[in-house]
Amino acid sequence: MIIDFHTHTFPEELAGRAIGKLAASSRAKNYLDGTAGALRASMKEAGVDYSVLLPVVTRTGQQEDINRAAIETNRHSGETGLISFGGIHPENEDYREILRFLAGNGVKGIKIHPVFQRVPIDDIRYLRIIECADENDMVVITHAGYDIGFPGEDFSSVERMERMLDAVKPRKFVLAHMGGWDCWEEVEERIAGRDVWLDTAFSLLPIEAAPGTVRGPEENPPLSREQFLRVVRRHGVERILFGTDSPWSGQREMVAAVRGSGLDAGEQAAVLGGNGAALLGLRCSF
Repeated sequence: MIIDFHTHTFPEELAGRAIGKLAASSRAKNYLDGTAGALRASMKEAGVDYSVLLPVVTRTGQQEDINRAAIETNRHSGETGLISFGGIHPENEDYREILRFLAGNGVKGIKIHPVFQRVPIDDIRYLRIIECADENDMVVITHAGYDIGFPGEDFSSVERMERMLDAVKPRKFVLAHMGGWDCWEEVEERIAGRDVWLDTAFSLLPIEAAPGTVRGPEENPPLSREQFLRVVRRHGVERILFGTDSPWSGQREMVAAVRGSGLDAGEQAAVLGGNGAALLGLRCSF
C-alpha cells in the first residue's frame, strides 16, 4: 500500500484560478491541474492507493463549506482512494464545535498553515486548536519551515515549532516538508527524535520553475540523500510519512525518489504506506 499523506485539490470551478495564482506567487511548476480527477489519474499511474487531501482555510467562514466537502469526499474513499482532512482557521472562536463536528463525522485530521493563515504556530490561537484536536483524537498536520511563496517569513520556524510542541505536546502531530522546509539543519539538530511525524513533501526533489519563470539554485534546496537518511535514522523511520504536495510535485517521481533514497525494502514499505496507515487507522498488508 502507498499512501500520499500530503495532497491538495480544489473544486473544478475554482481549480484553474487557484492553481494559476499559486503558481504565479511561488514560481513553481504544477504537475496537475488541481482537480480530484487529475489526482486520481496520477494515483493510478504512480501506484498510490490513498491520497490525503489537505484543505487550507484562509478566511474565517470558509470552513463550513470546506468541511462539508471533506465529509462528502470521505463517504466515497473506498471507491476513490481520496481521504480528506478538515480545515479550521486560528481565528475561529467556535473551534471546539468545529473540531467536535469533524471528529463526530469521521474526519481523521485537520490541516493548518501558519503562513497562509498569517498567524505564528506558537500563537495561543493555534495552541488551543491543537490541544482540542488532540482531545478529539485527531491528527494535525501543519506547514513547517519557510514557504516558497513567502520567502523569509517566520510563521512556522523550527524555533516557533519547538515552543508549540513544548507547550502542547500533541500525540498525533505531523510536520510537513521533513520538519521544516529550508530549515533542515535545524530540523536535524532540534526536531529529529521528538514525538512528531515528518512528511517528505517538497523535500527530496528540486522545485521546478513554472513556465516563463526562473528559480535560482538557492531557491530550490532539496534535502541531500545523505541528510535525508541522517534525519530518518535520528528521528526513527516509523515516524516518516510519504507526502508529495501534489499538484506541486509528481507522485510517480516522488515514489521513485523514496525508492532510490537508500532506505531498505522494509523502511520503504513503512514510509510509503505502513506508517500512514497506522496513523490513519487503516488496515495495511504487504
